[in-house]
Amino acid sequence: MNTVLQTKGLCKTYIVNKRQNNVLKNIDLSVEEGEMLAVMGPSGSGKSTLLYCVSGMDRATSGEVTFNGKSTAKLKDKELARLRLDEMGFIFQQMYMMKNLSVLDNIILPALKSKKNNEERRQTVERGRALMHRLGIDDVGGNDINEVSGGQLQRACICRSMINSPKMIFADEPTGALNRSSSDEVMNELLSLNRDGTTIMCVTHDPKVAAKCSRVLYIVDGRIAGEKEMGHFDSSVNNLRDRERSLNNWLMEQGW
Repeated sequence: MNTVLQTKGLCKTYIVNKRQNNVLKNIDLSVEEGEMLAVMGPSGSGKSTLLYCVSGMDRATSGEVTFNGKSTAKLKDKELARLRLDEMGFIFQQMYMMKNLSVLDNIILPALKSKKNNEERRQTVERGRALMHRLGIDDVGGNDINEVSGGQLQRACICRSMINSPKMIFADEPTGALNRSSSDEVMNELLSLNRDGTTIMCVTHDPKVAAKCSRVLYIVDGRIAGEKEMGHFDSSVNNLRDRERSLNNWLMEQGW
């Protein structure tokens, strides 16, 4: 398999009240094409900071980040923004959407902004509707974002993350604001995308979410303290229970 994302000696330091806060410390990480990676750890351990630094939403203080063969540290801000738009997809706990746009228009907006998209608007709309149909929300395309449920809105965010056919999706607590039923629905959609070949990195505090991923990293105080290979999830109930049990036992060993 090809390596989509790799870091070497990744560090992130913030200066707060003239004091140095080392949030990430010498992170070495590789993510292979088609992998679904979960990142876990206590609050303040550096999980979201790691996701932001490897995806180019924040600049690392030192170290190397290579995404799809490109060294992000060598890219100018506009080049990095273009890389995020064209080759990455993003899903957050807070479902950021443009309030003056319909659900469908929010979904297709990244494609309309992408220079790699040479199709007519009509074709982009058709792709957006196809994604909405796949995720079971094709009946809310014309709705305002305050006229749909949290689960529907998060599935719309998944559609938006996929509209430019990204090499990798970065998800920061994508189920954190949802109830269990909606959380399961969203995870099922992410699993479906992963089975189709999309690489996913997911920061989560929920072991039930992480148990469906193929690998789990555990971060403590800005360092990778442990790593567990889970293998691909086959969606059976018994398999999920075994995976959750195994992961919970491992997390307890890590000090969860």
